[in-house]
Amino acid sequence: MNLSPESRRALSRQYKESVRPAGVFVVRNTVSGRVYVAGSLDVEGAMNRARFELGLGSHRCKPLGQDWAAQGAAHFSFEVMDRVKEREDDPAFDRKAELEKLLALWQEELQCFGEKGYNKP
Repeated sequence: MNLSPESRRALSRQYKESVRPAGVFVVRNTVSGRVYVAGSLDVEGAMNRARFELGLGSHRCKPLGQDWAAQGAAHFSFEVMDRVKEREDDPAFDRKAELEKLLALWQEELQCFGEKGYNKP
């Protein structure tokens, strides 16, 4: 597919200006059942970054990284748990605040702190 430079620039600009889905995702250890719950304003990108960091052995959550290294990638699953419902018609809508509420809800629901999870309180 040969695109003109103008078309490439337009597509690049369009991509950069697009709003990516915000949401909460979980990394689940299928052997122990422990979970790591995180949220991002770009949930798909954050999941990809977590997968990449775990593969490199450089994830910020050391216990999760240690289990990943010991048990292997095949024993972990990644799942988007929820997405922020966009409200474009509401000028006071705060995506970040909505994401923080969703994250707190899922962290409580999945009990990702202590022995059942990898998150730090």
